[in-house]
Amino acid sequence: MSRLQPARGTRDILPDEFPRFAHVVDTARDVARLYGYQEMSTPIFEFTDLFARGIGETTDVVSKEMYSFLSRGDEEEDRQSLTLRPEYTAGICRAFISNGELRQQLPLKLFAHGPMFRYERPQAGRYRQFHQIDIEVLGAPEPECDVEVISVAADILDRLGILPHCVLKLNSLGDPASRAAYREVLVGYYRGHQSKLSKESLDRLERNPLRILDSKDEGDKAVNANAPSFAEHLNEASRSFFDAVRAGLDASGIAYEVDPALVRGLDYYTHTAFEFVTSLLGAQGTVIGGGRYDGLIELLGGPPTAGIGWAGGIDRLVTLVQKLEKEPPALERPVAIVPMGTAAEQRALALARDLRRADVPVELAYRGNMKRRLQRANKLNASHALIIGDSELAKGVVALKDLDAGTQEEVPFDEVVDALGDHALDELMSLVGADDDEDDDTR
Repeated sequence: MSRLQPARGTRDILPDEFPRFAHVVDTARDVARLYGYQEMSTPIFEFTDLFARGIGETTDVVSKEMYSFLSRGDEEEDRQSLTLRPEYTAGICRAFISNGELRQQLPLKLFAHGPMFRYERPQAGRYRQFHQIDIEVLGAPEPECDVEVISVAADILDRLGILPHCVLKLNSLGDPASRAAYREVLVGYYRGHQSKLSKESLDRLERNPLRILDSKDEGDKAVNANAPSFAEHLNEASRSFFDAVRAGLDASGIAYEVDPALVRGLDYYTHTAFEFVTSLLGAQGTVIGGGRYDGLIELLGGPPTAGIGWAGGIDRLVTLVQKLEKEPPALERPVAIVPMGTAAEQRALALARDLRRADVPVELAYRGNMKRRLQRANKLNASHALIIGDSELAKGVVALKDLDAGTQEEVPFDEVVDALGDHALDELMSLVGADDDEDDDTR
């Protein structure tokens, strides 16, 4: 039998890597909480039509990359097409339409994270099952909301130590009137240069002409160099909105670059589009990307509702954190209980439960003599060992061994939690004292 492997484009997140993964999620959650965002989740699969409409039937995601399948049913009409979610926004908008209580909470500020699925060629930093953090705000049409959403992203990147290595790219897609006017001018321009466009861009010219602006084809880039600018076709309302977003970012101290080539192809996208990009990941430079989608919920059958959000790839953020040698916070060190003998093992079970109830992480090995159990405690970077043998049971104490200092003392069973707390405080004070001494030397 051949060796079992993960399916192509998927991977295991092993225990030695998972702290970085959890650090990214926890950091994003903590920052979102400071801004008043509530956490939620949506199903991993939805009806295919939701994504076809929500992402756009002409996009590569819908036409080439979705994992879709027929649901089971006794009758043919019961077998409906379902799709593993390729992104979060459409599902969150569906949840808003499906759940009346959410529509009573406007503006609704949401944080989510989880796995996504897209069928694409696996390469460095890209997987068919990947993970995202996601921010969405529904029911807030003001430009101040755009500033806040971008600020959340900037603060998350800052806490991760990534922000100094990123550039915020910003553009305005205008309101629907501006977009329609620009589209007409742009199509006219491209029709005069059809012979120079790539096959893919010729196809987009009929279905999604704005997407030609971000083409990676060298011939398309040459044509785009002289394409009419979106900024020149913004009406006064759109200019004022974009000016307010830029003024808010300036006031917040968030640097940005206006990038006219940053576009979103579908008509429900409006006003602000943005991306945080880095040069540290090669071609996969976008770290967080998002924008305003005021027309999406109405397109899906809900009431007209403003929307804006962004998504960030957790896998990519983990790679950046690792590349920059930013270590996640150290895990709290456990306490190892080392029982010797059947009676001691029974007493150790009760002690372990008491300690865990007091939020003390405990390692209780299942087998081995004292030497092997202490070796495992050292391997797990335990701070202390609680040794229980027949003599300790007879006296009603444990032998509390400090694995760093090598010292040992006897502590009554009912005082173990307090004793461990005192040791932790002593360690903290010694660190503070060392810092004080260092400060004294530099004066």
